[in-house]
Amino acid sequence: MAKKTYFVTGTNTDVGKTVVTAALLEAAKLAGKRTLAMKPVASGCVQTPDGLRNSDALILQNAMTEKLPYDVVNPVALEPAIAPHVAASQAGRNLSADRLAGFCRGIQLRPADLLLIEGAGGWRVPLNDRETYSALAQRLNIPVILVVSLELGCINHALLSAEAIRRDGLVLAGWVANRPREAVMSCETDTLAYLQQHLGCPCLGVMPWLSEPRPQALAKFLNVTPLIEN
Repeated sequence: MAKKTYFVTGTNTDVGKTVVTAALLEAAKLAGKRTLAMKPVASGCVQTPDGLRNSDALILQNAMTEKLPYDVVNPVALEPAIAPHVAASQAGRNLSADRLAGFCRGIQLRPADLLLIEGAGGWRVPLNDRETYSALAQRLNIPVILVVSLELGCINHALLSAEAIRRDGLVLAGWVANRPREAVMSCETDTLAYLQQHLGCPCLGVMPWLSEPRPQALAKFLNVTPLIEN
């Protein structure tokens, strides 16, 4: 059974959740840990001879130490590159927190030191008309890692996300700052200092911008000790 399981969310979509998740897996591997990962729902999949495939899910599949079939890593693959609940509706499929939690619990039963479950978009991305993606983390009752994109407005987005996570009864285990573009945001040092003071959980690292982000190269910027040792 996976000893530690975390849910990875972001302050918004396109903040680098997949790259951060993969880099965390690489950092845990460097620490000698066995790792697993999954992306329960992925939209924007492409048709291949093997079926629908999502680039983010493939990155996670390659980054973890244990081998899993693609359909286990990404049990719900949707072709349109749109919000998951809309993509599922167009595909005639129903998304629910209970069903997704079943997929996740199946992976939790596999032996590993660390399991990372990557969400989609931010904390309140809809799964259906009644539930948001946050309901999955609640069903699993697992701590959360927040990816913060370092750009104008990120303090507001990060604090609101942290507030919502805790209000939902879950622990915010740590956060990762990610630079989304080459140009460093104005007052980045002040922004990081404010977030470190007010988010109330460990900063697991500050990720640099890379034109071609490689999880192996980014692992050295992360500290996974709070995740794997506590």
